[in-house]
Parts: sequence; C-alpha cells; structure tokens
Amino acid sequence: MTSHLVGLIGAGVGPSLSPPLHEREADLHGLRYLYRLIDIADLGLDAEAAGDLVRAARQLGYTGLNITHPCKQTVIKHLDELSPDAAMLGAVNTVVFDGDRAIGHNTDWTGFARSFTRGLPDASTRRIVQLGAGGAGAAVAHALLTLGADRITLVDVQPGRAVSLAAELADRFGAGRAGAATATELAGLLPGADGLVNVTPTGMAAHPGLPLPSDLIHPALWVADVVYRPLETELLRHARALGCRTLDGGGMVVFQAAHAFHLFTGCEPDAERMLAHLTDLVSA
Repeated sequence: MTSHLVGLIGAGVGPSLSPPLHEREADLHGLRYLYRLIDIADLGLDAEAAGDLVRAARQLGYTGLNITHPCKQTVIKHLDELSPDAAMLGAVNTVVFDGDRAIGHNTDWTGFARSFTRGLPDASTRRIVQLGAGGAGAAVAHALLTLGADRITLVDVQPGRAVSLAAELADRFGAGRAGAATATELAGLLPGADGLVNVTPTGMAAHPGLPLPSDLIHPALWVADVVYRPLETELLRHARALGCRTLDGGGMVVFQAAHAFHLFTGCEPDAERMLAHLTDLVSA
C-alpha cells in the first residue's frame, strides 16, 4: 500500500482540520496517509524557521508540506523551484518533495476561485474591498481579478504591503484594476462597493472579533471570509443578520486541500465529498 507523510507548517495551527480532511479522503483511495501539524508558535520559532523545517521534513522522508500564516512568503527563498502560479503570486502554500528538490506551489488562488464561483456565482464584482494583503491576500485578489473583477481596493494593517501588492496586481492585470487604501478610508469605500472580503486572521477562534467597524457593513454588500474555523465568523453572522449574501471559508479550504492532495499523491480527490467531510468535522 502506498504511504504518504504530510505536514502543515504555521503558527497557531492546532485547530486546523487539514489532517482529518486529507486523511479521510486518503482512506477512500486506499492510501496510508499521515498528516502532522508543525506549529511554530508551540515550538517557539518565528516565520524564518520555515526553511529549516522544510529541510528537516525532506530529510525525514515527507511527501510534502502545506504552508500557512506566517510562512507563505518567508519559505520561498528556501525552495529549489516554484510553480508558475507560486512565482507569480510570491506566496507558497504547498511544497512537494521530488527527490532532493523542494518545489513550491500555490493552491490558494484556485481554491478561492472555485469556492467563489460555486458559492456566489452571479455576484457583482465591479468594486471589491479586500482586507488583508499578505500571502493569502495575494492569492484571493488574483483569483477575483482572474474571475473578472473590475477593481479591488486592498487594506492592510501594514499599509506598505497593500501598496506593494496593488502595484503587482496592476502590473499583471492592468492599470486601475487594483489600488490600496488605509483603514480610515473604509467608510468612504464601502458604500460604493459590491463586495467585501476578509483575508485576515480576525474571526478565527484565536483571533475573535470583527476586522472592521460593524456599522460599515450594509445590506447591498456580499461578504466573503477565508476563515473556516469557525465557519460562521462574527463578520459573517453580522452580515447575514443585515441580509447580505455571504461566503464562508469552507469552500476555499476544501478546494485548495483537494488540489494539494492531488499534488501530493497523484490521485484525483472528490472535492464534493471533501466538502461533506468538512461539514461533518466542523459540526463534530
């Protein structure tokens, strides 16, 4: 029987459902599959430790790794090769070991794109405000612009990061398609926006709360969140109460996981079945 050893590197990954999500699907493919969590916070390490952990995993015979906050960008300089998507986005969430080579991929953007078209198929994407411009933010913004969004405005706690990502997106998709703003400008941006996307950790079990003042959300907005633990974040709960259409983070985590599973094993997973796994796991 084919066996795979896979891990997730990141901070605060204890609540992650990636291990059972991958392992349940592997069982149905007849694979021996062990998915381990490597929490840099528990280990007292910072994001720069990702390189050492990747090297150690390769030496220990891992098939590959998933990479999450805050290591999606710091890990890049420690890899031997990047897929075109990962190179373009400047962020890696999946590392596959091929012999003595570590190859970085990005399945976040395809995961969000599939989730968005499935969950909000006819949503207007004329003007979108996105909170968060880190590694996941780069993937989500790329997905939305690829799907045809007219303009995305990025807001980040590090304003320079939003400016930098907006410039990269404008180079890739055309002038005027992306811009940056500060948190103080949200009150002027949201009344004319079609959608709001949260790509920050705010809303996670370890980071509860809203990523923006609640009175800025209005019923004409659709609201998407990439947080999936919990599936109903405070942001989505508030938005639904106002009558907004919403998209939770479950679809993105499943579709990016399905893509990563394929990269690790060569097997084609059943993404709809994995969505059912997630629903079961979240309600357990």
